Amino acid sequence: MKRIQSRDNPFFKGLKRLAESGRERRKTGQTLLDGVHLVEAYEAAHGAVDTLIVGESALASGEISRFIEGREVLVLADNLLRDLGLVDTPSGLLAVAAMPQAAAAVDLDKDAILLDGIQDPGNVGAILRTAAAAGVGQALLGPGCAAAWSPKVLRAGQGAHFALAIHEDADLGKLMTAYRGTTAVTCLEQAVPLYAASWSGPIAWVFGAEGQGVSPGLIASARLRVRIPMPGAIESLNVAAAAAVCLFETLRRRQAE
Repeated sequence: MKRIQSRDNPFFKGLKRLAESGRERRKTGQTLLDGVHLVEAYEAAHGAVDTLIVGESALASGEISRFIEGREVLVLADNLLRDLGLVDTPSGLLAVAAMPQAAAAVDLDKDAILLDGIQDPGNVGAILRTAAAAGVGQALLGPGCAAAWSPKVLRAGQGAHFALAIHEDADLGKLMTAYRGTTAVTCLEQAVPLYAASWSGPIAWVFGAEGQGVSPGLIASARLRVRIPMPGAIESLNVAAAAAVCLFETLRRRQAE
């Protein structure tokens, strides 16, 4: 096993750039995966990762040692692994992997989620995970969203990326105009309660940035405005929680048909 101990090592410097720079990820077409589960999910969908990296102390981990058995790995000093700052609690296993490319075009007749300026990586990853769990097959991220293939979004998504066609820097307004199903937003003004709302066929749910919600232009373009009933003392939900409510209400209705 090759061991890397120095911050001056060229390979480590490349890892650092991948960890910190969206531009570097786009330039190389690669990203970093953290954890056995995420690497397994990637390899099940797209084949072997480019490089496996394990922290020194993680060599003694039963799960990680079993996973890397018989495979070529690089061993990274624990302090260097922490310096990458990928996630708050690194698992001890990393992989350099090629970023999958989305299909060339959005399917205007299939369910979708549209994310409008959601900057928190944890929320973006959680929404992608919920969408994949609910059977949605495509996700469009507008400008200003956290980068879908950043390590923190990947960690929060827990493999959801590999079950979705993900389109970044998408023109959400143009998509909403062309979409052949129902476009729906959650908002307060002129909105019907979610459980009383009526729609049929494919639906594209639009979820907005923390704080300001969906932008006014997209709200105006939506064919359906809904609000989530909240009889308790809390006035709003985290955007990832709101997305889960809407997506699984959609699934419930489909299964009841």
